Amino acid sequence: MTAVDPSDVKAPDGDGSDPSPGRLAAADAMRQLGHAIVGHDIDDDSFRHLTSTLKELLAQVKASAPRPPQTLSMNSDLFVTPPPQGGVRGSHFPDCIVTGPANPMGVAARILRDGDDAVLRATLGDAFEGAPGRAHGGIVAALFDEAMGFVLSIACTPAFTGRLSVTYRAPVPLGVPLEFRARLTRRDGRKLLMAGEARHGDTLLAQADSLFVAVDSKRFAAGQG
Repeated sequence: MTAVDPSDVKAPDGDGSDPSPGRLAAADAMRQLGHAIVGHDIDDDSFRHLTSTLKELLAQVKASAPRPPQTLSMNSDLFVTPPPQGGVRGSHFPDCIVTGPANPMGVAARILRDGDDAVLRATLGDAFEGAPGRAHGGIVAALFDEAMGFVLSIACTPAFTGRLSVTYRAPVPLGVPLEFRARLTRRDGRKLLMAGEARHGDTLLAQADSLFVAVDSKRFAAGQG
């Protein structure tokens, strides 16, 4: 898995929740550790030492003040202005499991706008393995869902996923650059229909179609249906 440079990542402008460089660096190190544990064999003494160290650090972290879920930083103006063309963009909130660089258990994928398409790029590490040597189908679906969620920003329409269908065309490999593209194909009242595809280079790996249901922006920001 490619390491994330904390200086290269920030939360979207205006949400007031930019993660600190220290938080980004710690999250990236923990992601790399998770993939390393899955992808390597070490002796049990080393694991015991690692466990002891992690438990000490865990106690320090849990002794600090709790922080609210970063989704609470999302406001009703989130879908007023579409994201700019091109350029690397993080996530709607930095703790997002797919694109959040501050989430130590996530993918830390990158996402950007290309015309009316959302383009998500990620390299999946060993911890995302499903069948031997290939990515778990669930993480592939999650990457599609995130890319399609970014289309909502382009369309300036808050919505929730109503249905997501994925057709797997080829094994999705680990450790190589993947690209997911998604776009809005039709809108019917509150219903937004989308389509997308995932590729490694010129190889088509999977296709997806979905139905999203639009909601009021204030209800979306509050996490209400």
